[in-house]
Amino acid sequence: MTAKRLFDVVFAAAVLLAAAPVLLAAMLLVWAHDGGPPLYRGVRVGKDGRDFRMLKLRSMSVGAETRGGSSTAASDARLTPIGRSLRRWKLDELPQFWNVLAGEMSVVGPRPNTRRGGVERYTCEELRLLNVQPGITDLSSILFSDEADILDGAADPDALYDAVIRPWKSRLGLLYVERRSLPADLRIVWLTALAIVARPLALEGLAGLLAQWGAAPELIEICRRTAPLPQAEPPGQAA
Repeated sequence: MTAKRLFDVVFAAAVLLAAAPVLLAAMLLVWAHDGGPPLYRGVRVGKDGRDFRMLKLRSMSVGAETRGGSSTAASDARLTPIGRSLRRWKLDELPQFWNVLAGEMSVVGPRPNTRRGGVERYTCEELRLLNVQPGITDLSSILFSDEADILDGAADPDALYDAVIRPWKSRLGLLYVERRSLPADLRIVWLTALAIVARPLALEGLAGLLAQWGAAPELIEICRRTAPLPQAEPPGQAA
């Protein structure tokens, strides 16, 4: 067992044990709202292109995936009242620690994507994101912890996602693939937690980590979020 896998197992087990009362209460609230299943099992693409079922606390109405795109804005009508709160505090992600224990995910790694509308559209460069286990959190989870707010009000949230989030998200994911280490994972976990309560500090910490890794100055500035996100092409996309 590698050091990363050992960390994943110990950390995931500890989180699930500590969060069990919160997780149980949240599941009951989701079920009580509309009588639907409290867990959502969405198909995602994992390491080496293998599909797996990623667990989440259901934050949308039953069957929401058939009534809209894959990107979710803050005011998306498919979100339930309890679902908005779960997403605000990232509690909807807690069940994914079961995926970590099952070896389908890691605590830290590029966020898993859908196949249709997601991985099927990857450039050859972006496909390198599948060389490692997908994660519960990553560099882009810190940078885009306000993703729903960025997409809010867009006529086409999926198009806006592709224009201003996907290019930077993929660049950060590829940088992680090249520079990943256990100390880096620990730092990313800390910055993820910090982003929930003190986002400006987390963004500065993210920019500092990227500077240590020798990232492009443009990417470091993007991570500070001091200006509107510019549009860009995904890595490997011909101009």
